[in-house]
Amino acid sequence: MNFLTQIDNLALIALLVVSGVALFLPTLSTLISGKGLSPTEATIWINRRKAHVLDLRAEDAYKAGHLPGAKLASASGVVATIEGLKLDRKRPIVLVCDTGSHSRKALAEVKKLGFEEVGVLEGGVQAWRVAALPLVK
Repeated sequence: MNFLTQIDNLALIALLVVSGVALFLPTLSTLISGKGLSPTEATIWINRRKAHVLDLRAEDAYKAGHLPGAKLASASGVVATIEGLKLDRKRPIVLVCDTGSHSRKALAEVKKLGFEEVGVLEGGVQAWRVAALPLVK
């Protein structure tokens, strides 16, 4: 019991606990809020895992250029769009907007529909363009 009462050891234990929590927080936030995907990760999900892609931008922005295979869905009507398209709940889904903010807001609604994995393209179509990845018109 001497180990726990020495001040140096208490500082080390506190450091261990704080660093453990700091390492676990990103994992916890991903589990709670969904997976943020880089353009490269989104490409892997789309190509290898056959992920559904929903574009939550306005129709004119969608027509100007969207991710390959993306389906248009309004941010306010994403649930209706998913139900109308009858998407497979076992396949992952990637939500896309201009910057990623609208996708984050729609994430909870999509998760409630029973999708096993939901990802958000971090930085949205802007990040996709910066990564020099192709858009379909």
